[in-house]
Amino acid sequence: MRIIMRSYGFTWTDPDGTPRASAVGYDQVSAGRRQTELEEAGATDIERVELKPGELPSMRR
Repeated sequence: MRIIMRSYGFTWTDPDGTPRASAVGYDQVSAGRRQTELEEAGATDIERVELKPGELPSMRR
């Protein structure tokens, strides 16, 4: 049996309007925690992106 590890990153907009993107990849459980942190910090336009190995999400403009 082969287990596939999935990684996720985020793009979001800070409360001051600054676009951001994750500098790290998260496993599914950690991604859930990070999304909650972003929401509680007032971030908007939060998008969870599935990543390929070695990939990071591109920042939106």
